[in-house]
Amino acid sequence: MAIPLSDPALAARLAERMAVVEQSLADAVANADRLADDVAHHLVAAGGKRLRPFLTLLAGELGDGARTELVDAAVVVELTHLASLYHDDVMDSAPLRRGAPSVHSVWGNSVAILVGDLLFARASARVAGLGPEAVRLQAETFERLCLGQLHETTGPAEGEDPAQHYLQVLADKTASLLATSARLGAMFGGAPAEQVEVVAAYGEKVGVAFQIADDVLDLASTGSESGKTPGTDLRERVPTMPVLLLRQRLARGEGDADDAALVAALDGDLSSDAVLADVVERLRAHEVLTQTRELAARFAREAAAELAPLPHGPVREALESFATALTDRAS
Repeated sequence: MAIPLSDPALAARLAERMAVVEQSLADAVANADRLADDVAHHLVAAGGKRLRPFLTLLAGELGDGARTELVDAAVVVELTHLASLYHDDVMDSAPLRRGAPSVHSVWGNSVAILVGDLLFARASARVAGLGPEAVRLQAETFERLCLGQLHETTGPAEGEDPAQHYLQVLADKTASLLATSARLGAMFGGAPAEQVEVVAAYGEKVGVAFQIADDVLDLASTGSESGKTPGTDLRERVPTMPVLLLRQRLARGEGDADDAALVAALDGDLSSDAVLADVVERLRAHEVLTQTRELAARFAREAAAELAPLPHGPVREALESFATALTDRAS
């Protein structure tokens, strides 16, 4: 999902600079070692939304969007994102990534982990050229990415609200890097300090909205819309907000017999396409999906509200439109 741009001049500038970022990414992952080069280029060549570097360049337009440091900052955030994907796919045993075989399914877990580390190293080398504040921000973001994955892996502690735990996982695993992408863009574009804080706060909330909207799409979309079979997350036992809300209802004694039967089906064998489709249909019709839509819309509205201190113009309009599009995406 791309950030919508209604201003033709802004769109043209960002398209030109994204082409520079794309080439810089390819250069950044190049390696004299043939195996490392092949593996490191694998996901770069597969493409992707490039949402994080685009957000960096867009936020840079709050100041001087032509500054060369913005390209380096954009490369840093995308390298960090790519490195995390190499590790995530190993932990999730994901067979595909961006429509291509995942790295670990081609070269094995050890190679995937080591090349993920290599990409983190390349990101660190690039960010070092941006100065100590950028290094600190990248390190703090890396820490949050690791904590988010750790907490997703271990699950909520005893007595902890699973839905709140999940929201914190989303904040750390996804929103933290979006916030840093916007922050670095505004910083290195030379925007005023208060605007840097505004776009970082926006990134935090829009990142959570983005992932909750994905939970809705996993159930409510067709395969052609989402790029994967509806209910894939259910089959892979990935926690999602609708299922957490359903379990929460039962834990509070608010569920009925149909809710209990649906949870039992979710915990059962979902390898059959027919069984999975039945469970998806039952969740689609359940009010927990509506509640999840409302939650995504709430975070998107809060993200848009964070932008109020920014001057009116094409950058603010683009950021607001992206938040609105997330709401529409979940509806």
